[in-house]
Amino acid sequence: MKALIALEDGRIFEGRTFTGSGEVSGEMVFNTSMSGYQEILTDPSYRGQIITMTYPLIGNYGVNPEDMESRRIHPEAFIVKEYNAIPSNFRATGTLADFLAKYGIMGIEGVDTRALTKHLRTAGAKKGVISTSDLDPASLVAKAQAAPGLIGRDLVREVTCAEPYGWANNQPVPGSNFSTAGPGKYKVVAFDYGLKYNQPRLLAERGCSVQIVPATTSAAEILAMDPDGIFLSNGPGDPAAIEGVVENIQALLGKKPIFGICLGHQILGLAYGAKTYKLKFGHRGGNQPVKDLQTGKIEITSQNHGFCVDMASLDPELVELTHLNLNDNSCEGMRHMKFPAFSVQYHPEHAPGPHDSLYLFDRFIEMMN
Repeated sequence: MKALIALEDGRIFEGRTFTGSGEVSGEMVFNTSMSGYQEILTDPSYRGQIITMTYPLIGNYGVNPEDMESRRIHPEAFIVKEYNAIPSNFRATGTLADFLAKYGIMGIEGVDTRALTKHLRTAGAKKGVISTSDLDPASLVAKAQAAPGLIGRDLVREVTCAEPYGWANNQPVPGSNFSTAGPGKYKVVAFDYGLKYNQPRLLAERGCSVQIVPATTSAAEILAMDPDGIFLSNGPGDPAAIEGVVENIQALLGKKPIFGICLGHQILGLAYGAKTYKLKFGHRGGNQPVKDLQTGKIEITSQNHGFCVDMASLDPELVELTHLNLNDNSCEGMRHMKFPAFSVQYHPEHAPGPHDSLYLFDRFIEMMN
């Protein structure tokens, strides 16, 4: 079935659906990863976005329950050059098309993804609409222009957990707490701003008992749990638009060691007094070069973010830049020089990789020791 893709600036791309009919809108972005499409689709940070994969062949290894990073798919739609409907992988339990259809997510193939990606890289991330029913370009462009963007939107409330839960035996445990979630030398409370399952998994592997809590859990409730450390997860949307979060983190600074990733990094920056800004087309993929300014080493990292902390808005005597993106020199990591708190903009936990940055979880353990 024919599908039309329209961007707010008037660009039109054609494709065909492999999951059924429909019409959706979202921010059009691209991801340069060569594998890990199931982990990308189940990353809550993609809420409100339409993903274009730059790797041309997608679906060749199917999907399986073990590679879920959350309980469902989060992007509005998924665009590929060529969809492979016959997976070849002993781990596969289903096809990508069936997986997308299960959650009502449009899958589009036959698109010139190279041209689309080059346009987004030049013009920046754009609001877009995909439709199989309305094939009038002018109508779709008008819909794209009227669609909500990400700036000013609090999407965390759409993906955070409703109730606290624990982590044990490599899976979430509803209703659990530190006394029932499993043994661990360290007690870690993880704020769920859009948490990926590999984060509590890596903490548990390092001897942590992990309790995941909703994004708006108060500082008083956190301190009453008497954790050894606090983890701030990734998540979607504009960090400056999230309500009832930054003040809680400000109240926790200096009380317990804090480690933030992605949106958690941005929230820490706001708690320090920083400003955040939207990147032209964001960083999304598994091949972003980052320099650790403390060691001089270069890490190849996985990233998925469209906003960034403005280091010029922070006091350099209180907050130190620790990691730098070598593509655009944007902030990729920072640490507070008075309180035990550090964060990175990228994803050291990303599955299937790369694994260059796993040492950051060890650093968090050392901070709690």
